[in-house]
Amino acid sequence: MKSAVKIIECPRDALQGIKTFVPTEAKASYINALLRVGFDTIDFGSFVAPKAIPQMRDTAAVLSLLDLSETNSKLLAIVANERGAREACEFEEINCLGFPFSISENFQMRNTHKTIAQSVKVLDAILNMGVQKNKEVVTYMSMGFGNPYGNPWNVDIVGEWTERLSKMGVKTLSLSDTIGCATPESIQFLFSNLIPQYSHIEFGAHLHTTYATAISKIEAAFIAGCRRFDGAIKGFGGCPMAKDELTGNMPTEKLLSYFTTKRIQNNTKAMSFESAYNSALQVFDAL
Repeated sequence: MKSAVKIIECPRDALQGIKTFVPTEAKASYINALLRVGFDTIDFGSFVAPKAIPQMRDTAAVLSLLDLSETNSKLLAIVANERGAREACEFEEINCLGFPFSISENFQMRNTHKTIAQSVKVLDAILNMGVQKNKEVVTYMSMGFGNPYGNPWNVDIVGEWTERLSKMGVKTLSLSDTIGCATPESIQFLFSNLIPQYSHIEFGAHLHTTYATAISKIEAAFIAGCRRFDGAIKGFGGCPMAKDELTGNMPTEKLLSYFTTKRIQNNTKAMSFESAYNSALQVFDAL
């Protein structure tokens, strides 16, 4: 085995856009199955306004039902403001705070009700909070591969924002293809240029995709040097703040298939993944 990768499983992203409320116990059972697989991190919930994401209003209750006694997986919670970050920091079990930072002014307003300038200040406060509370902060650069909302986008803008975020102290930066517009060529170009320039930053790939194009996107990111990949079983979910015709998340089974075929270490256990896969089907088939 060679070139170990980190796989971040995202049940929060899979569930958050579903209008039918999934019972707290069902969420916890599903996430407990994921905790046994060996993923590096589980993006399990979010501390955001219940009005904005009703499905995540029980994140604290879900956390209280998780069995962390036999897992090495870290827990990540999404926060959109300082209030949410403070709430997440109250829980010792949470290792990482995820902050969605869009380089699209329109999408940042749509997603967090703040301008980019306001969001820079929020991120700075959350980074400081992370240092004080010993929480890793994962910054998601949404619209990292394109922008359908009328704002300017090009690779130079991505580069400029990466430089600025680096100077702010960002150490984990996940480039996010919120709407599935990334191509293997754009993925390869961005990662192959950014990763060598910022060796102190761990770059991640949060890609939304169709099933048919998943492998080509995974391969482009991996060959370009990316070693951190977000996924959700069966590609369930997507961003509820994006346009209506959602492209699903990167299917975790596609990630595992690619890395297993290429003999790339990912620390997951096949039998436990099969069990978690079946648990996911039970949750989503019941809706």
